[in-house]
Amino acid sequence: MAGTIRMQRDDQIEAVGDATRRSLLRRLMAAPSTISQLGVAFGKHPAWIRHHVMRLVEAGLVELAEVRQVRNYTEKYYRATAPAFEVHMLLSADSGTERSITVVGSNDTALDAFAVSVPGVNVVPVSVGSLDGLIALRQGLADIAACHLFDSREDDYNVPYVRHLFADRSVVVLTLVHREQGVMVAAGNPLRIHAISDIIDKGASLANRNPGSGTRLWLDAELRALGADTSVLPGYATSYVTHGAVAQEVARGCADVAIGIRSAAEKAGLDFRPLTRERFDLVIPADRLADANVSAFIDELETRRARTMIGSLSGYDVSHTGDEVRIAV
Repeated sequence: MAGTIRMQRDDQIEAVGDATRRSLLRRLMAAPSTISQLGVAFGKHPAWIRHHVMRLVEAGLVELAEVRQVRNYTEKYYRATAPAFEVHMLLSADSGTERSITVVGSNDTALDAFAVSVPGVNVVPVSVGSLDGLIALRQGLADIAACHLFDSREDDYNVPYVRHLFADRSVVVLTLVHREQGVMVAAGNPLRIHAISDIIDKGASLANRNPGSGTRLWLDAELRALGADTSVLPGYATSYVTHGAVAQEVARGCADVAIGIRSAAEKAGLDFRPLTRERFDLVIPADRLADANVSAFIDELETRRARTMIGSLSGYDVSHTGDEVRIAV
């Protein structure tokens, strides 16, 4: 069994986003067990246990430890692949007031601007990336998650990921904005970069976003579609948490290109070439809707004042701001 493993892969984080699988993993960290033994311990049918154990096996968190032949049947013992697993914890700013909510996930100019405009509520946006934001919300580390995760299989943003991670909880997916995402390059676009393929063909150096961010996941999908070898793509291994950070890398001449939003490019004095229009959503557990602070946040988003302010920012469309999808269990 290996030493402590730090969970960084998307499938590992998704696997332990489920409370049942976390409990099973902890039991298998203590001692190997069979599916039947786990069924007895948890009071569940073996088929139900097997489904969750196999998800942990697929994620590399559990392995087959031993096979025993007992009379006319075979016993398979499973165990955790490490004695301990490390996951991040979230510490957000504390203003000293009870009127505070934390929004964790994707970095966004409009969200930052809106956060300071909610009357009487201290809204704290924490940029960690879309996927990590949903995980933090799942783990009870935040009030709201902000994300723009595209699922090509369902041709939809965010909802497929939310359904997967919150299969046992009712949530509301509330649209903040639609925004432009594209390439950020030096003024004049000296390398004539207009598409992802240009980055590869011209050997341009990249200032990349952090793994788990919606932008990084979108870029990875585009690179896979092109058959690109990321190991030889200059700057692919870099990791910056915000759009502003990658824009500054390009502005300082430390990178030729970055993928990000129009507002960040313009603020850094860069040229911008749009590649896609994406939906940026806020994910709120249904049981949090009655909270006074969350309610005030939503009420402000529905005002003309908020939409006018957000709509004045470059690269944003507020025609669907406030649209919601309710996902009930």
